[in-house]
Amino acid sequence: MRRSIDDSTDDHPESDDRTTASWAVAVVDDCEDCDDLRVVVTVEEVGRAGLGLALHLAPATARRLRGAITDALREIGEDRPE
Repeated sequence: MRRSIDDSTDDHPESDDRTTASWAVAVVDDCEDCDDLRVVVTVEEVGRAGLGLALHLAPATARRLRGAITDALREIGEDRPE
C-alpha cells in the first residue's frame, strides 16, 4: 500500500539563485524490516525526480517532526491553525 498525502514545491522566489525543491508526504506499508506503517517524506530538486532523499519515519518520529515544525511556526508568530 502506498497512499500519497500531499506534495508541493518550496517557496523561494523564482529570481533567487537557490535550487527549487519539491516535497511529498505519503504513507506506506512496504518496509519489510519495519513490520509497521511508515510516513515517507521525500525531498528532491525540481526536475530531478528519483534523486532526492526519502525519509521513512515511524509514527513517533513523524510526530516529533510535526512538533518541530509547529515550534518553528510558533517562533515566527504563525501558531494559529489554518
